[in-house]
Amino acid sequence: MVRYLEQVEMDTVLSLSKRRGFMFQSSDIYGGLNATWDYGPLGVELKRNVKETWWGSVVRERDDMVGLDAAILMHPRVWEVSGHVQNFADPLVECKVCHQRFRADDLEDASGCPACGGELTDPRTFNLMFKTFMGAVEDSASQVYMRPETAQGIFVNLANVLVASRRKLPFGIAQIGKAFRNEITPGNSTFRTREFEQMEIEYFVKPGTDEAHLDSWVEERFSWYVKHGIRKENLRLRRHGDDELAHYARDCYDIEYRFPWGWAELEGVANRTDYDLRSHGEASGHDLRYFDEEAKEHYYPYVIEPSGGVDRAALAFLLDAYEEEPDPSSAKGETRVVLRFHRKMAPIKASVLPLSRNEKLAPTARAIHELVRPHLATQYDDAQSIGRRYRRQDEIGTPFCVTVDFQTLEDRAVTVRDRDTMSQLRVPVADLVSILKDKLEHGW
Repeated sequence: MVRYLEQVEMDTVLSLSKRRGFMFQSSDIYGGLNATWDYGPLGVELKRNVKETWWGSVVRERDDMVGLDAAILMHPRVWEVSGHVQNFADPLVECKVCHQRFRADDLEDASGCPACGGELTDPRTFNLMFKTFMGAVEDSASQVYMRPETAQGIFVNLANVLVASRRKLPFGIAQIGKAFRNEITPGNSTFRTREFEQMEIEYFVKPGTDEAHLDSWVEERFSWYVKHGIRKENLRLRRHGDDELAHYARDCYDIEYRFPWGWAELEGVANRTDYDLRSHGEASGHDLRYFDEEAKEHYYPYVIEPSGGVDRAALAFLLDAYEEEPDPSSAKGETRVVLRFHRKMAPIKASVLPLSRNEKLAPTARAIHELVRPHLATQYDDAQSIGRRYRRQDEIGTPFCVTVDFQTLEDRAVTVRDRDTMSQLRVPVADLVSILKDKLEHGW
């Protein structure tokens, strides 16, 4: 029987992740730094695949989207006008005995410390923005913020983008970039960290059409995760209550994933109304209204914002791909661990495996690897038995293994093995690249 997500412990996946090179604790040799993570050779490929697949879906495959890459450091007035200086805060409580700190809204029972049972202080607001200084003097005049979201870079550049791209409503601006939040209680691996990457869209629409566009984006973003490998039963939509909406939001939905510790936000889709554009327009003195040529009027567009975390998405794809099942090729009843990544998300697309390290096979196997490598993310693996190498590739989610055997020296053909079905196909070396590309696009 296959072991599905709800039976998988977080420690199991994190152990595999470290062993195979997906994620490492940052600064590990010095004891680590809390809630900071480094991506290893496979993890960085997975993360790049998440970003590239998202960018392809929301920018390159649409004619109503353009991209932007705004700076992390922005004028301090941006965050004052946007409301982040005043409103971007969480309620903080501290234990009077062990002095651990917690987000008050995360505690199921606020009557005592969850760690030691001690008395908690009254909640106080804690601003989540990191502060730093620009220039040679560290004083209030040189204080700037590490951006807590990428969205404001889009809003303050709207006029520039409109002039450069000549877009008409409805249209969107997409951005992938780093953001920073001084979280009170980070944790659960890369789910909640102080440094992370966001994939955000600000989609500008005519007021009055905003709710229809919100519904459309909610449906599209939910479907994106299902299309790219997340099981539908591990996803759900949750609409925000009036008491939890952000200061800029009129409506918001969370796409939640069933993580090992419970349901939690994977991506939010919010109706930000015209709050940001109106605030920045009035505060800066620059007219950020849109001129509607058909209606012959100026107005502030409303904004629909799908905003997801790259790190959370990569973690969800990793968790959802993990399966354990009896190994049908094992006479000892061993377990086969498989990461059933969608083909677009798999860090390695194909591995080239010589049947053995025999000196007659090695040159041909190396040449075939060199043939495939410019076209696909590949590995060359000749360590241990062929069976162990198949299992190693299954464990990192490689869709296809290409086996080079002694028959290859005679017929110039190789055996391609599918990760999920373990079925095999003999193909000519001359057609190998085109066949692999076809199967990566359309499946086995």
